[in-house]
Amino acid sequence: MKPHNPFSELSRFEILLWTLSMLVVSLGFFLGNPTQPLTLIASLVGVTALIFVAKGFVLGQILTVVFSLLYAVVSLRERYYGEMITYLGMSAPIALMSVISWIHHPYEQGKSEVEVASLGRQKVCAIMLCSILATILFYFILAYFNTASLLVSTLSITTSFLASALMFFRSPYYALAYAANDIVLIILWIISTIHDLSCLPMVLCFVMFFLNDLYGYYNWRRMKHRQQEKKTAA
Repeated sequence: MKPHNPFSELSRFEILLWTLSMLVVSLGFFLGNPTQPLTLIASLVGVTALIFVAKGFVLGQILTVVFSLLYAVVSLRERYYGEMITYLGMSAPIALMSVISWIHHPYEQGKSEVEVASLGRQKVCAIMLCSILATILFYFILAYFNTASLLVSTLSITTSFLASALMFFRSPYYALAYAANDIVLIILWIISTIHDLSCLPMVLCFVMFFLNDLYGYYNWRRMKHRQQEKKTAA
């Protein structure tokens, strides 16, 4: 049986976006301090995960779990305990649960694409309330551990929680929440890059994450419209 190649299902634009992301992240690594290969590996895994998440493929969630583990190690090195705790204790577990959820909610049986869902008012309120509680809780936890850039790290937790929850519920708005998180993380890693050039790949990584997430929102909206039209026609 011939193994399935997920890249064969990407459009020309998606291949171009993925290739550009890989090149920019790699260039940042070699322009910085190329002695910390883990930052490059994490970034490459991350941008690859995003292009498949933008397609609604379960593979994207699996790669997100891998990225979360690698990114947690990189964050620990920079004393960004908020990022480490967020990705180990929240992003990775939610991505793992999303793998299971997406497997059980394919758009069509035997297809890679997940079914896009709409959020009701109750779910939206619950997500917002949990985000506020998580923000308050983690602010004090991060303050206790003397986390670097405390306010920015706390804001990152808020946006990460929103994005992870919306992704689990298969909402297109996950991508906008992640785009907001990308902006926070760009600021966070610029602060580190000022003192350590080996962090430059992480800045460029999240710049490309931002572009990928904007595309993810566009593509998920298009997916939702197409799926609803087909359902109505049936």
